[in-house]
Amino acid sequence: MVLEKLLHFGKQLLRVKVVNSNSEDSRLSRCLNTFDLVALGVGSTLGAGVYVLAGAVARDNSGPAIVLSFLIAASASVLAGLCYAEFGARVPKTGSAYLYSYVTVGELWAFITGWNLILSYVIGTSSVARAWSATFDELVGKRIEQFCREYMSMNVPGVLAEYPDMFAVLIIFTLTGLLAFGVKESAMVNKVFTCINVLVLLFMVVSGLVKGTLKNWQLDPEEILHVNHTNNSIQNLTYILPSKESLGKGGFMPFGFTGVLSGAATCFYAFVGFDCIATTGEEVKNPQRAIPIGIVSSLLICFVAYFGVSAALTLMMPYYLLDSNSPLPVAFKYVGWGGAKYAVAVGSLCALSTSLLGSMFPLPRIIFAMARDGLLFSFLAHVSERKAPVNSTVAAGVISAIMAFLFDLKDLVDLMSIGTLLAYTLVAACVLVLRYQPEMHSHVYQIANSHDEADLSDGVSVPSTSMGILPGVEERFSFQTLLFPNNHEPSTLSGFTVNICTSVLGLLILTFSVLAVQGGFASWNMVALSVIFMVCLVLVFIIWRQPESKTKLSFKVPLLPFIPVVSMFVNVYLMMQLDRGTWIRFSIWMAIGLVIYFCYGIHHSSEASSAHSALVTEMNGFSLDHELEAMSSEKEAFLNDGIDVREENNGDL
Repeated sequence: MVLEKLLHFGKQLLRVKVVNSNSEDSRLSRCLNTFDLVALGVGSTLGAGVYVLAGAVARDNSGPAIVLSFLIAASASVLAGLCYAEFGARVPKTGSAYLYSYVTVGELWAFITGWNLILSYVIGTSSVARAWSATFDELVGKRIEQFCREYMSMNVPGVLAEYPDMFAVLIIFTLTGLLAFGVKESAMVNKVFTCINVLVLLFMVVSGLVKGTLKNWQLDPEEILHVNHTNNSIQNLTYILPSKESLGKGGFMPFGFTGVLSGAATCFYAFVGFDCIATTGEEVKNPQRAIPIGIVSSLLICFVAYFGVSAALTLMMPYYLLDSNSPLPVAFKYVGWGGAKYAVAVGSLCALSTSLLGSMFPLPRIIFAMARDGLLFSFLAHVSERKAPVNSTVAAGVISAIMAFLFDLKDLVDLMSIGTLLAYTLVAACVLVLRYQPEMHSHVYQIANSHDEADLSDGVSVPSTSMGILPGVEERFSFQTLLFPNNHEPSTLSGFTVNICTSVLGLLILTFSVLAVQGGFASWNMVALSVIFMVCLVLVFIIWRQPESKTKLSFKVPLLPFIPVVSMFVNVYLMMQLDRGTWIRFSIWMAIGLVIYFCYGIHHSSEASSAHSALVTEMNGFSLDHELEAMSSEKEAFLNDGIDVREENNGDL
């Protein structure tokens, strides 16, 4: 009895969502095109970091080789982007990684993913709003800060900000009103700001290449350390002779390849934000085509922009002189173009505006998708007459405004990374699982999941012909079928094999990352890492040998299973780099979410309601069949009795 209850509870946690593939079936307004998605992705990804990040990484980590750091970071981001692109083509619905997890690995993982995405987007919105406020305040002489400090100071150090940021709250409420009014108007504003930002960056790249020199990529530390202080190129600066450590080895790669990799880990976060495109599945005119193109195109444009700005910056000015906080104005002043700082200010505000919209846009859609599925409170799924998720938009705006009003958020920014990287990891794992599952032929878009279909469908049998094997022939497990499957189509056995291998692979990648980060270069640790790596290779080989699904999609991840596996490793490794305080805050947020799920979501889940309705329908059908059988037997008995009576009467006559 207890075992049955535990099995039933486990099925509830792992039940998957069945998605209708009809792209016309949407409660939201389908008004976005491919260009809107590219602008949304570029605006969200190419934020204010491009004006700051390049200088800090070039000075402290990579030197001129920062262009290679951005190349490596972009390659790692593209791996995640390709996985999102395939799911955008496969599941054209609102929800992003939350929905992708729901249709593949089950309800509990979907809730965890969605809950953490909400946290990421809330912190992202609040922190960018405060940054926008600070940038604008800098331009007007810090009058807003002085007013708030004088009349609204909060003396709770370590918990609240020094003063409430009223202007950040005003910015968030203005944006909330715009998003609640309609998605088309929001997309138009985003396109304007994104185009201005790109034009400013183009001006900076071209002018930097014109004023720059390749000598700054070929610096010799010895010459710099013994340079004469009367050198013309440094007379205009308050110059302090750099230390030998800050110069490194000089040349193009002054801090070696280790510095390039260290810079790439930092630059990876510069490409976070493209996943907001995946939340627009029900607002795009042709989602199966537009979402993959939007994701890949936005990542490519962002890489070119980051590459160009970092190259121009290090060509204009020696890497050791770059300013960590405002590198572009200092670099233009160095080459005698001090007036360019106004262009930088305009570009920064436009970049912050698009980044703010990019954080705020997907947040209501994640909340809307979870509320529609019953995992969050149902009133959040209300849609306005203009087909905008108005209640979830207002709720998102209020939460973000409170965070921006009260908190400094510097200590919370790393929580954004956990939510985003966890979503990237799960999406990569889901792609790996789905591509090796047998297809379910039905009028509804049935998505193969990572669990036993018999457990999750309660009596719904799957024809053996749909598995690619002959009726009545069961596939038996053996090492030969494991490495050399007989079928060219995925079967139940091959799908189950991939599920097990992917689960074990995820645990091994987690263990490998923890040991790599915490274990150092101890001999026992190197042996353990080598063994784990070899086992991972074996598991990847086994997955590679299984037959892939032949389902036609507008976009598929190439080089399976290698790209999803590498993406999983990169994301988990970066998660393990975060400090203990971040993981403690993450645990607190997860505890709050799990209380909501087990007290509300698990009981109000739409999938639970669907399963219950199907069971009632099945039972009603079963009862109806019995009634019909009883009626037919009664009718037959009645007719037989009538014939017998007639025969008796004839005999009497």
